[in-house]
Amino acid sequence: MSDKLSYEVRGGSGPGLVLVHGTSSTGLGTWGTVVDGLAAGHRVVLPDLPGSGSSPLPAGPLDLDAVADQVVAAADDAGLGTFRVAGASLGAPVAVRIAARHPERVEKLVSVVGFAHARPTLRLNLELWAAMYARREPELGKLVVMLSFAEEFLAALSEEQIAQYTAMMSAHPAPGTSAQIELGLRLDVRGDLAEVRTPALVVAAAGDRFVPPAHSRELAAGIPGARLAEVPGGHAALFEDPRPTLAALLDFLGD
Repeated sequence: MSDKLSYEVRGGSGPGLVLVHGTSSTGLGTWGTVVDGLAAGHRVVLPDLPGSGSSPLPAGPLDLDAVADQVVAAADDAGLGTFRVAGASLGAPVAVRIAARHPERVEKLVSVVGFAHARPTLRLNLELWAAMYARREPELGKLVVMLSFAEEFLAALSEEQIAQYTAMMSAHPAPGTSAQIELGLRLDVRGDLAEVRTPALVVAAAGDRFVPPAHSRELAAGIPGARLAEVPGGHAALFEDPRPTLAALLDFLGD
């Protein structure tokens, strides 16, 4: 079976930009709210990580180096030479590993609500998600909604709307959900941070209950010269109100 990742391309000109998604999502599932704004000035490649979209899932555990190389291979297949890479949530440590492992390819690095390793709160969140998913718990959608969205966003919704989000969050999980959660629990890119030589932007969401902002501060402190920006919203800030994150990305990528 081929280990090539499925991917989509948006935009036709400008610098290459690879967008790496989060756990149990897809490229467009994570980045869809900002992809048009980014594609206006970039050739955007959105790979699906192993077990998402049409990307095959290997028989054994996911290996971070292998996943990073698969993402670079997707960029190659899409015709990119050097490129910028942005990762959201689980995609952020993948992007960091790409920047450290392929420094000649990466022009700029962005982390959005990302992490270098699973600190205690994130570890517990991921372990609970993994256990509920394995048991196919019907209440899993409530957990994912609670962790993903900021309190202020949820407080503005009706009970019916919250129920709709809960159903949406528990419907059609990626086949690779368990393997991607396990990768997030196991990976540790703290040793890569000092090796990153490209300009870097780290975006934290102020109300993130899934990957608390301390993870972003750790990333920014470890990457030489990294910028740290904070946007309102929760872990799903790209969905709640994508404008602040898009503005931060465009400002950084346009430098």
